Amino acid sequence: MADSIELEVATPERAMVSEQVTDVQVPGQDGYLGILPGHAPLLSLLGAGALSYAAGGARHFLAVQGGLIEVLFGQVRVLANLAERAEDIDIARARADLDQAQKQMYAATTGDASTAALEAVALAQARIAAVEGK
Repeated sequence: MADSIELEVATPERAMVSEQVTDVQVPGQDGYLGILPGHAPLLSLLGAGALSYAAGGARHFLAVQGGLIEVLFGQVRVLANLAERAEDIDIARARADLDQAQKQMYAATTGDASTAALEAVALAQARIAAVEGK
């Protein structure tokens, strides 16, 4: 069995990651998935959260939201609607965005407004988690 797998993370705008990694933790629609070399093939919806992976002796983090996860022999592909590297995130702005999104969520009176507010809260929480390495 191989000791690494190829990870590819891309958004509609650009490729974010393409490297050999030893493990990946990715937020699925219904919870986090841990993927190691030799993982069985899998296709799942991507949730909102902090995607993490180990490469080069270090742990790396990205905030992701929405899309697909595909695991094939020796390869993990994450096609995200949104993705941002932890080092590119302004933590103060992410916390302010979370506060604003929570206020909108509590004030929402319709289903569409409520759904949009919940998605904004999830994205802000994902960005904070990525920066904090959680």
